[in-house]
Amino acid sequence: MEFEKLEREIHIDASPELVFEVVSRPEHLRQWWPDDTDIEPVVGASGHVVFRSADNPDHSVPITVIEVDPPRRFSFRWDYDEDASPEKGNSMLVVFELTPVGAGTLVRMTETGFRERGWEAAVLEDAYRDHSSGWDYFVPRLGEYAERVPSR
Repeated sequence: MEFEKLEREIHIDASPELVFEVVSRPEHLRQWWPDDTDIEPVVGASGHVVFRSADNPDHSVPITVIEVDPPRRFSFRWDYDEDASPEKGNSMLVVFELTPVGAGTLVRMTETGFRERGWEAAVLEDAYRDHSSGWDYFVPRLGEYAERVPSR
């Protein structure tokens, strides 16, 4: 396995405009992905996403918006530490590409940046598997939530 890129696709019965809001606005992100976030959908905006669990009640991860192209594309870099940063490109890059299909939207999510972190093989594999299982959980939640949000 190369551990380079994660890809997920889902068809959502909602317009690209609505889905764009769901993948980019903090009030919607909190409903399907992190427990909390302070990020705004503005290029260059930085903030945090917070994941809570019994063993880590406030796991805060930095996030920086890279691209905002409504209703087609939204991307951010995240999960970087003192040795990594969005500016260096050695952080995780998540891209949501939204394509109208019929009355709905095809969402293609990709995450890259695993190899760029410079991790040793075991750490790389663990991080890749962790993110892979995370997106397996969160991408269906994205679809379920987006289909419940009333159209504007």
